[in-house]
Amino acid sequence: MESLKIIGGNKLEGTIQISGAKNAALPLMACGLLLDSGELNLSSMPDLADTKSMSLLLYSLGIEVKNRNNITTLLGEPKSHIAAYDIVRKMRASVLVLGPLLTRCGVAKVSLPGGCSIGTRPVDLHIKAFEQMGAKINLSNGYIEASAPKNGLYGAEIIFPNISVGATENTIMAASLAIGKTTIVNAAKEPEIIDLSNCLNSMGANIKGAGTNTITIEGVKTLHGCSHKVISDRIEAGSFAIAAAMTGGELELTDCNPSHLSSLSKYLINSGVNWQNDENSIKVSSNGDLKPISIKTEEYPGFPTDLQAQFMTLMCTANGESEISETIFENRFMHVPELARMGANISVNGGTAKVIGVERLNGARLMATDLRASISLVIAALSAKGESIISRIYHLDRGYEKLEKKLIKCGANIKRIKD
Repeated sequence: MESLKIIGGNKLEGTIQISGAKNAALPLMACGLLLDSGELNLSSMPDLADTKSMSLLLYSLGIEVKNRNNITTLLGEPKSHIAAYDIVRKMRASVLVLGPLLTRCGVAKVSLPGGCSIGTRPVDLHIKAFEQMGAKINLSNGYIEASAPKNGLYGAEIIFPNISVGATENTIMAASLAIGKTTIVNAAKEPEIIDLSNCLNSMGANIKGAGTNTITIEGVKTLHGCSHKVISDRIEAGSFAIAAAMTGGELELTDCNPSHLSSLSKYLINSGVNWQNDENSIKVSSNGDLKPISIKTEEYPGFPTDLQAQFMTLMCTANGESEISETIFENRFMHVPELARMGANISVNGGTAKVIGVERLNGARLMATDLRASISLVIAALSAKGESIISRIYHLDRGYEKLEKKLIKCGANIKRIKD
Protein backbone atom coordinates (compact mmCIF):
# COMPACT_ATOMS: atom_id res chain seq x y z
CA MET A 1 0.00 0.00 0.00
CA GLU A 2 1.08 3.57 -0.68
CA SER A 3 0.31 6.88 0.99
CA LEU A 4 0.85 10.56 0.24
CA LYS A 5 2.98 12.67 2.55
CA ILE A 6 2.09 16.35 2.24
CA ILE A 7 3.59 19.31 4.10
CA GLY A 8 1.09 22.14 3.74
CA GLY A 9 1.40 25.87 3.53
CA ASN A 10 2.78 26.40 0.03
CA LYS A 11 0.78 28.41 -2.47
CA LEU A 12 0.10 26.62 -5.75
CA GLU A 13 1.47 28.74 -8.58
CA GLY A 14 2.07 27.83 -12.20
CA THR A 15 0.43 26.02 -15.10
CA ILE A 16 -1.29 22.64 -15.19
CA GLN A 17 -2.33 20.87 -18.38
CA ILE A 18 -5.69 19.14 -17.89
CA SER A 19 -5.91 15.50 -18.93
CA GLY A 20 -8.61 13.75 -20.89
CA ALA A 21 -11.78 13.02 -18.95
CA LYS A 22 -12.01 9.66 -17.18
CA ASN A 23 -15.81 9.77 -17.29
CA ALA A 24 -15.71 10.29 -21.07
CA ALA A 25 -12.89 7.84 -21.78
CA LEU A 26 -14.55 4.76 -20.27
CA PRO A 27 -17.77 4.74 -22.38
CA LEU A 28 -15.71 5.67 -25.44
CA MET A 29 -13.54 2.61 -24.89
CA ALA A 30 -16.67 0.46 -24.61
CA CYS A 31 -17.53 1.58 -28.16
CA GLY A 32 -14.70 -0.69 -29.33
CA LEU A 33 -17.14 -3.59 -28.86
CA LEU A 34 -19.41 -2.10 -31.56
CA LEU A 35 -16.85 -2.06 -34.38
CA ASP A 36 -17.60 -4.03 -37.53
CA SER A 37 -14.57 -2.76 -39.43
CA GLY A 38 -11.54 -0.54 -38.96
CA GLU A 39 -10.09 0.63 -35.67
CA LEU A 40 -11.12 3.16 -33.06
CA ASN A 41 -8.32 5.58 -32.18
CA LEU A 42 -8.90 7.59 -29.00
CA SER A 43 -6.42 10.39 -28.32
CA SER A 44 -5.96 12.38 -25.07
CA MET A 45 -6.67 9.13 -23.23
CA PRO A 46 -5.80 9.54 -19.53
CA ASP A 47 -3.41 6.99 -18.05
CA LEU A 48 -5.42 5.86 -15.02
CA ALA A 49 -6.18 2.72 -13.04
CA ASP A 50 -9.75 2.82 -14.41
CA THR A 51 -8.71 3.07 -18.07
CA LYS A 52 -6.25 0.21 -17.49
CA SER A 53 -9.05 -1.85 -15.96
CA MET A 54 -11.28 -1.13 -18.96
CA SER A 55 -8.44 -2.12 -21.31
CA LEU A 56 -8.10 -5.40 -19.44
CA LEU A 57 -11.85 -5.99 -19.56
CA LEU A 58 -12.05 -5.33 -23.30
CA TYR A 59 -9.05 -7.59 -23.90
CA SER A 60 -10.77 -10.37 -21.95
CA LEU A 61 -13.74 -9.98 -24.32
CA GLY A 62 -11.53 -10.41 -27.38
CA ILE A 63 -10.82 -6.81 -28.36
CA GLU A 64 -7.25 -5.91 -29.29
CA VAL A 65 -6.15 -2.91 -27.20
CA LYS A 66 -3.02 -0.86 -27.87
CA ASN A 67 -2.02 1.96 -25.51
CA ARG A 68 0.77 4.34 -26.51
CA ASN A 69 1.46 8.00 -25.65
CA ASN A 70 -2.07 8.69 -24.40
CA ILE A 71 -3.58 7.13 -27.53
CA THR A 72 -5.71 4.00 -27.23
CA THR A 73 -6.41 1.95 -30.34
CA LEU A 74 -9.20 -0.63 -30.30
CA LEU A 75 -9.86 -3.17 -33.05
CA GLY A 76 -11.31 -6.60 -33.64
CA GLU A 77 -14.65 -8.01 -32.58
CA PRO A 78 -15.81 -9.55 -29.30
CA LYS A 79 -15.01 -13.25 -28.94
CA SER A 80 -16.60 -13.58 -25.52
CA HIS A 81 -19.79 -12.13 -24.07
CA ILE A 82 -18.86 -12.70 -20.42
CA ALA A 83 -17.51 -9.79 -18.34
CA ALA A 84 -16.06 -11.57 -15.34
CA TYR A 85 -16.34 -10.50 -11.71
CA ASP A 86 -12.57 -10.33 -11.10
CA ILE A 87 -12.29 -7.38 -13.49
CA VAL A 88 -15.71 -5.76 -13.17
CA ARG A 89 -15.52 -5.56 -9.36
CA LYS A 90 -12.82 -2.87 -9.65
CA MET A 91 -15.04 -0.15 -11.15
CA ARG A 92 -18.71 0.55 -11.68
CA ALA A 93 -18.17 1.80 -15.24
CA SER A 94 -17.60 -1.82 -16.30
CA VAL A 95 -21.38 -2.15 -16.67
CA LEU A 96 -21.02 0.03 -19.78
CA VAL A 97 -20.02 -3.06 -21.76
CA LEU A 98 -23.50 -4.53 -21.22
CA GLY A 99 -25.25 -2.48 -23.91
CA PRO A 100 -22.54 -2.91 -26.57
CA LEU A 101 -22.25 -6.67 -25.98
CA LEU A 102 -26.01 -7.17 -26.05
CA THR A 103 -26.56 -5.23 -29.28
CA ARG A 104 -23.40 -6.56 -31.00
CA CYS A 105 -23.48 -10.22 -29.91
CA GLY A 106 -27.14 -10.68 -29.03
CA VAL A 107 -26.15 -11.97 -25.60
CA ALA A 108 -24.24 -10.65 -22.58
CA LYS A 109 -23.27 -11.85 -19.13
CA VAL A 110 -21.86 -9.03 -17.02
CA SER A 111 -21.01 -9.15 -13.34
CA LEU A 112 -22.72 -6.59 -11.16
CA PRO A 113 -20.15 -3.80 -10.83
CA GLY A 114 -17.98 -2.53 -7.97
CA GLY A 115 -16.04 0.72 -7.42
CA CYS A 116 -16.34 3.59 -4.95
CA SER A 117 -18.81 2.98 -2.11
CA ILE A 118 -20.49 6.38 -2.28
CA GLY A 119 -23.99 5.03 -2.83
CA THR A 120 -26.03 2.17 -4.21
CA ARG A 121 -26.13 3.38 -7.84
CA PRO A 122 -28.34 0.47 -8.95
CA VAL A 123 -28.37 -0.72 -12.57
CA ASP A 124 -32.15 -1.06 -12.71
CA LEU A 125 -32.52 1.80 -15.23
CA HIS A 126 -30.07 0.08 -17.58
CA ILE A 127 -31.97 -3.19 -17.30
CA LYS A 128 -35.42 -1.66 -17.80
CA ALA A 129 -34.23 0.20 -20.91
CA PHE A 130 -32.90 -3.00 -22.49
CA GLU A 131 -36.10 -4.87 -21.60
CA GLN A 132 -38.09 -2.18 -23.41
CA MET A 133 -35.85 -2.85 -26.42
CA GLY A 134 -36.86 -6.52 -26.36
CA ALA A 135 -34.12 -8.04 -24.22
CA LYS A 136 -34.73 -10.81 -21.72
CA ILE A 137 -32.73 -10.25 -18.56
CA ASN A 138 -32.09 -12.41 -15.53
CA LEU A 139 -30.05 -11.63 -12.41
CA SER A 140 -28.28 -14.75 -11.23
CA ASN A 141 -25.30 -15.39 -8.91
CA GLY A 142 -24.14 -11.76 -9.08
CA TYR A 143 -24.36 -11.53 -12.87
CA ILE A 144 -26.66 -9.74 -15.30
CA GLU A 145 -27.57 -12.30 -17.98
CA ALA A 146 -29.16 -10.71 -21.04
CA SER A 147 -30.28 -11.92 -24.45
CA ALA A 148 -31.69 -9.98 -27.40
CA PRO A 149 -34.48 -11.12 -29.75
CA LYS A 150 -33.40 -13.27 -32.71
CA ASN A 151 -33.21 -10.30 -35.10
CA GLY A 152 -31.62 -7.99 -32.54
CA LEU A 153 -32.71 -5.23 -30.18
CA TYR A 154 -35.42 -2.93 -31.50
CA GLY A 155 -36.04 0.76 -30.96
CA ALA A 156 -38.32 1.98 -28.20
CA GLU A 157 -39.36 5.11 -26.32
CA ILE A 158 -37.52 4.98 -23.04
CA ILE A 159 -38.56 7.41 -20.32
CA PHE A 160 -36.17 7.46 -17.40
CA PRO A 161 -37.92 8.20 -14.08
CA ASN A 162 -34.74 9.93 -12.92
CA ILE A 163 -31.59 11.08 -14.68
CA SER A 164 -28.75 8.58 -14.98
CA VAL A 165 -25.54 9.24 -16.90
CA GLY A 166 -24.55 5.57 -17.08
CA ALA A 167 -27.99 4.38 -18.17
CA THR A 168 -28.13 7.10 -20.84
CA GLU A 169 -24.71 6.06 -22.17
CA ASN A 170 -25.49 2.35 -22.14
CA THR A 171 -28.80 2.90 -23.93
CA ILE A 172 -27.23 5.14 -26.59
CA MET A 173 -24.62 2.50 -27.41
CA ALA A 174 -27.17 -0.33 -27.52
CA ALA A 175 -29.60 1.70 -29.64
CA SER A 176 -26.92 2.58 -32.20
CA LEU A 177 -27.18 -0.91 -33.69
CA ALA A 178 -30.83 -1.59 -32.80
CA ILE A 179 -33.61 -1.95 -35.38
CA GLY A 180 -35.53 1.31 -35.80
CA LYS A 181 -35.73 4.46 -33.72
CA THR A 182 -35.03 4.81 -30.01
CA THR A 183 -36.04 7.90 -28.05
CA ILE A 184 -34.57 8.57 -24.61
CA VAL A 185 -36.64 10.98 -22.51
CA ASN A 186 -35.19 12.58 -19.37
CA ALA A 187 -31.70 11.82 -20.66
CA ALA A 188 -28.55 13.02 -18.93
CA LYS A 189 -27.07 16.20 -20.47
CA GLU A 190 -23.42 15.92 -19.36
CA PRO A 191 -20.59 16.89 -21.75
CA GLU A 192 -19.51 13.24 -21.61
CA ILE A 193 -22.85 12.26 -23.20
CA ILE A 194 -22.20 14.71 -26.05
CA ASP A 195 -18.66 13.37 -26.48
CA LEU A 196 -19.89 9.78 -26.67
CA SER A 197 -22.56 10.69 -29.23
CA ASN A 198 -20.07 12.66 -31.36
CA CYS A 199 -17.71 9.67 -31.45
CA LEU A 200 -20.49 7.23 -32.33
CA ASN A 201 -21.72 9.54 -35.10
CA SER A 202 -18.17 9.57 -36.49
CA MET A 203 -18.38 5.77 -36.46
CA GLY A 204 -21.54 5.91 -38.59
CA ALA A 205 -24.28 6.13 -35.96
CA ASN A 206 -27.29 8.44 -36.26
CA ILE A 207 -27.74 10.20 -32.91
CA LYS A 208 -29.46 13.55 -32.39
CA GLY A 209 -30.24 15.65 -29.35
CA ALA A 210 -27.23 14.82 -27.16
CA GLY A 211 -26.91 17.53 -24.52
CA THR A 212 -30.69 17.94 -24.28
CA ASN A 213 -33.19 15.94 -22.23
CA THR A 214 -34.45 14.07 -25.32
CA ILE A 215 -32.07 12.01 -27.46
CA THR A 216 -33.09 10.09 -30.59
CA ILE A 217 -31.10 7.27 -32.13
CA GLU A 218 -31.87 5.74 -35.52
CA GLY A 219 -30.27 2.32 -35.52
CA VAL A 220 -27.77 1.43 -38.25
CA LYS A 221 -26.54 -1.99 -39.41
CA THR A 222 -22.82 -1.54 -38.77
CA LEU A 223 -20.34 0.87 -37.22
CA HIS A 224 -16.80 1.51 -38.45
CA GLY A 225 -13.62 2.87 -36.94
CA CYS A 226 -12.69 6.53 -36.54
CA SER A 227 -10.29 8.85 -34.72
CA HIS A 228 -11.66 10.82 -31.79
CA LYS A 229 -10.15 13.10 -29.13
CA VAL A 230 -11.42 12.59 -25.56
CA ILE A 231 -12.76 15.82 -24.04
CA SER A 232 -10.88 17.41 -21.14
CA ASP A 233 -11.63 16.39 -17.57
CA ARG A 234 -13.86 19.07 -16.07
CA ILE A 235 -13.65 17.47 -12.63
CA GLU A 236 -9.85 17.50 -12.65
CA ALA A 237 -9.89 21.14 -13.78
CA GLY A 238 -12.40 22.03 -11.06
CA SER A 239 -10.36 20.24 -8.42
CA PHE A 240 -7.22 22.18 -9.30
CA ALA A 241 -9.17 25.44 -9.42
CA ILE A 242 -10.39 24.80 -5.87
CA ALA A 243 -6.85 23.87 -4.78
CA ALA A 244 -5.53 27.18 -6.09
CA ALA A 245 -8.24 29.06 -4.20
CA MET A 246 -7.67 27.19 -0.94
CA THR A 247 -3.89 27.67 -0.93
CA GLY A 248 -4.17 31.36 -1.83
CA GLY A 249 -2.27 30.68 -5.03
CA GLU A 250 -2.64 31.26 -8.76
CA LEU A 251 -2.97 28.55 -11.38
CA GLU A 252 -3.47 28.56 -15.12
CA LEU A 253 -5.32 25.46 -16.29
CA THR A 254 -4.78 24.71 -19.97
CA ASP A 255 -6.39 22.39 -22.53
CA CYS A 256 -9.76 22.53 -20.79
CA ASN A 257 -13.29 23.71 -21.58
CA PRO A 258 -14.41 26.46 -19.14
CA SER A 259 -18.02 26.21 -20.34
CA HIS A 260 -18.20 22.78 -18.69
CA LEU A 261 -17.57 24.45 -15.30
CA SER A 262 -20.05 27.32 -15.43
CA SER A 263 -21.70 26.34 -12.13
CA LEU A 264 -18.39 26.05 -10.28
CA SER A 265 -17.07 29.34 -11.65
CA LYS A 266 -20.19 31.15 -10.44
CA TYR A 267 -19.80 29.88 -6.89
CA LEU A 268 -16.05 30.47 -6.76
CA ILE A 269 -16.44 34.05 -7.96
CA ASN A 270 -19.16 34.64 -5.35
CA SER A 271 -16.81 33.31 -2.68
CA GLY A 272 -14.19 35.91 -3.60
CA VAL A 273 -12.00 33.87 -5.96
CA ASN A 274 -10.64 35.49 -9.12
CA TRP A 275 -11.66 33.52 -12.22
CA GLN A 276 -10.73 34.41 -15.80
CA ASN A 277 -11.02 32.20 -18.82
CA ASP A 278 -10.78 32.13 -22.57
CA GLU A 279 -11.97 29.36 -24.87
CA ASN A 280 -9.45 26.72 -23.75
CA SER A 281 -7.93 27.82 -20.45
CA ILE A 282 -8.76 29.12 -16.97
CA LYS A 283 -6.82 31.36 -14.59
CA VAL A 284 -7.75 31.07 -10.93
CA SER A 285 -6.26 33.07 -8.06
CA SER A 286 -7.14 33.95 -4.49
CA ASN A 287 -5.70 35.82 -1.52
CA GLY A 288 -7.19 33.22 0.81
CA ASP A 289 -9.95 35.52 2.06
CA LEU A 290 -13.01 33.40 1.28
CA LYS A 291 -16.71 34.16 1.71
CA PRO A 292 -19.06 31.33 2.74
CA ILE A 293 -21.24 29.97 -0.07
CA SER A 294 -23.99 27.36 0.14
CA ILE A 295 -24.39 24.85 -2.69
CA LYS A 296 -26.66 21.96 -3.70
CA THR A 297 -25.50 19.23 -6.06
CA GLU A 298 -27.63 18.71 -9.14
CA GLU A 299 -27.52 16.98 -12.49
CA TYR A 300 -25.62 18.85 -15.20
CA PRO A 301 -25.58 21.80 -15.73
CA GLY A 302 -26.05 22.15 -11.97
CA PHE A 303 -23.25 21.86 -9.43
CA PRO A 304 -21.47 18.50 -9.94
CA THR A 305 -21.59 15.92 -7.19
CA ASP A 306 -18.03 15.04 -8.21
CA LEU A 307 -16.88 18.49 -6.95
CA GLN A 308 -18.91 18.53 -3.75
CA ALA A 309 -16.19 17.17 -1.45
CA GLN A 310 -13.61 19.59 -2.86
CA PHE A 311 -15.91 22.60 -2.45
CA MET A 312 -16.79 21.58 1.11
CA THR A 313 -13.07 21.51 1.86
CA LEU A 314 -12.73 25.04 0.51
CA MET A 315 -15.56 26.24 2.75
CA CYS A 316 -13.76 24.84 5.82
CA THR A 317 -11.64 28.01 5.94
CA ALA A 318 -14.23 30.50 4.67
CA ASN A 319 -15.24 33.43 6.89
CA GLY A 320 -18.63 32.22 8.11
CA GLU A 321 -21.19 29.45 7.75
CA SER A 322 -22.11 27.59 4.58
CA GLU A 323 -24.33 24.63 3.73
CA ILE A 324 -23.50 21.80 1.36
CA SER A 325 -26.49 19.72 0.20
CA GLU A 326 -25.89 16.41 -1.57
CA THR A 327 -28.85 15.27 -3.70
CA ILE A 328 -27.25 12.71 -6.04
CA PHE A 329 -25.60 10.08 -3.83
CA GLU A 330 -26.73 9.15 -0.33
CA ASN A 331 -23.29 8.28 1.08
CA ARG A 332 -21.04 11.04 -0.18
CA PHE A 333 -20.02 12.73 3.07
CA MET A 334 -17.41 10.13 4.04
CA HIS A 335 -14.70 12.80 3.87
CA VAL A 336 -16.33 14.76 6.73
CA PRO A 337 -14.78 12.75 9.62
CA GLU A 338 -11.35 13.08 8.01
CA LEU A 339 -11.70 16.86 7.61
CA ALA A 340 -12.83 17.02 11.24
CA ARG A 341 -9.53 15.35 12.20
CA MET A 342 -7.83 18.38 10.66
CA GLY A 343 -9.87 20.79 12.77
CA ALA A 344 -12.77 21.47 10.42
CA ASN A 345 -16.11 22.42 12.01
CA ILE A 346 -18.70 20.37 10.10
CA SER A 347 -22.01 18.93 11.26
CA VAL A 348 -24.13 16.62 9.09
CA ASN A 349 -27.90 16.25 9.14
CA GLY A 350 -29.11 13.81 6.50
CA GLY A 351 -28.05 15.06 3.10
CA THR A 352 -26.93 18.48 4.31
CA ALA A 353 -23.64 19.47 5.92
CA LYS A 354 -23.23 22.74 7.81
CA VAL A 355 -19.69 24.10 7.61
CA ILE A 356 -18.44 26.84 9.93
CA GLY A 357 -15.14 28.18 8.69
CA VAL A 358 -12.01 28.00 10.84
CA GLU A 359 -8.85 30.06 10.49
CA ARG A 360 -6.75 27.16 9.29
CA LEU A 361 -6.72 23.37 9.07
CA ASN A 362 -3.98 21.32 10.72
CA GLY A 363 -2.11 18.37 9.27
CA ALA A 364 -3.18 14.89 10.37
CA ARG A 365 -3.16 11.21 9.46
CA LEU A 366 -6.04 10.69 7.05
CA MET A 367 -7.71 7.83 5.20
CA ALA A 368 -9.19 8.23 1.71
CA THR A 369 -12.58 6.56 1.25
CA ASP A 370 -13.40 7.20 -2.42
CA LEU A 371 -12.07 9.00 -5.47
CA ARG A 372 -13.41 12.52 -4.91
CA ALA A 373 -13.00 12.36 -1.13
CA SER A 374 -9.35 11.52 -1.79
CA ILE A 375 -8.65 14.68 -3.77
CA SER A 376 -10.53 16.77 -1.20
CA LEU A 377 -8.12 15.52 1.47
CA VAL A 378 -5.16 16.36 -0.76
CA ILE A 379 -6.50 19.90 -1.18
CA ALA A 380 -7.02 20.20 2.58
CA ALA A 381 -3.51 18.94 3.30
CA LEU A 382 -1.94 21.34 0.80
CA SER A 383 -3.40 24.30 2.69
CA ALA A 384 -3.03 22.91 6.22
CA LYS A 385 -0.38 23.72 8.80
CA GLY A 386 2.11 20.90 9.19
CA GLU A 387 2.34 17.39 7.83
CA SER A 388 -0.44 15.11 6.63
CA ILE A 389 -0.28 11.45 5.64
CA ILE A 390 -3.12 10.25 3.39
CA SER A 391 -3.53 6.47 3.12
CA ARG A 392 -5.50 4.33 0.63
CA ILE A 393 -4.56 6.60 -2.27
CA TYR A 394 -5.30 3.90 -4.82
CA HIS A 395 -8.61 5.74 -5.13
CA LEU A 396 -6.72 8.77 -6.49
CA ASP A 397 -4.99 6.67 -9.13
CA ARG A 398 -8.40 5.78 -10.55
CA GLY A 399 -9.14 9.36 -11.61
CA TYR A 400 -6.18 11.78 -11.46
CA GLU A 401 -3.33 11.39 -13.93
CA LYS A 402 0.19 12.26 -12.68
CA LEU A 403 -1.26 14.11 -9.69
CA GLU A 404 1.93 14.52 -7.67
CA LYS A 405 3.97 15.54 -10.72
CA LYS A 406 1.47 18.27 -11.61
CA LEU A 407 1.30 19.58 -8.05
CA ILE A 408 5.08 19.49 -7.42
CA LYS A 409 5.60 21.54 -10.58
CA CYS A 410 3.39 24.23 -8.99
CA GLY A 411 5.16 24.34 -5.63
CA ALA A 412 3.45 21.62 -3.59
CA ASN A 413 5.45 19.62 -1.04
CA ILE A 414 3.99 16.20 -1.77
CA LYS A 415 5.55 12.77 -1.93
CA ARG A 416 4.30 9.22 -2.46
CA ILE A 417 5.59 6.88 0.25
CA LYS A 418 5.32 3.18 1.08
CA ASP A 419 3.27 2.34 4.15
